[in-house]
Amino acid sequence: MGSVYLVRHGQASFGAADYDQLSPLGEQQCERLGAYFAARGQRFDAVYTGTLKRHAQSLAAIARGMGVALPPRVRPGLDEYLPEALVRAVHTGELPKAGTPDAVRAHFRLLRQGLLAWMRGESSPEGMPTYSGFVDGIQLALRDAQTHHEGQVLIVSSGGPISVAVGHLLGASSAAIVELNLRIRNSAVTELVAGHRGHLLLSFNTLPHLDDAEGRALQTYA
Repeated sequence: MGSVYLVRHGQASFGAADYDQLSPLGEQQCERLGAYFAARGQRFDAVYTGTLKRHAQSLAAIARGMGVALPPRVRPGLDEYLPEALVRAVHTGELPKAGTPDAVRAHFRLLRQGLLAWMRGESSPEGMPTYSGFVDGIQLALRDAQTHHEGQVLIVSSGGPISVAVGHLLGASSAAIVELNLRIRNSAVTELVAGHRGHLLLSFNTLPHLDDAEGRALQTYA
């Protein structure tokens, strides 16, 4: 029986003009994950990413840490939703700037509202698929990974697709999936066991590569 390792990208550039760019800390998080995989002899029979820069940069850092090449199969279905589009679909006023703790909290309150409205079919965020279309893209990537059911598969994606994948495996509500999403840490690993009948959840949101005094200082969410 094989395994699928779903990895959220490293820390990106929250609050910057271009969020879709790993920070130096994000690079370090992913290199440490690659070194962790190498130390335990982990090898991958197939690798998948979304199309975003932070996905490609995270995979490149993991590969550096492992000291191997990891050519990916790129799947748009593994891309993240558009946070600003979700918020604007439910909020017509000025958007809070992520410069203070209060502004960050306000941003995530609006994001939670936007996600729930989209998932329930109550909004149509600009430039985004329906929620059912978003789910279909994730499920397609997992079915593709299922063809390697006796091997080891690495998927580098974002918090939205990973939380949706886990939520659907568990039969979770929309509200529960949103809460899973907002708690996934940068470079965290979620492991699925793959078999002929589908996937089963083995672990969620773990940071074995950041589980020491030095590593705990590198843990982030945004």
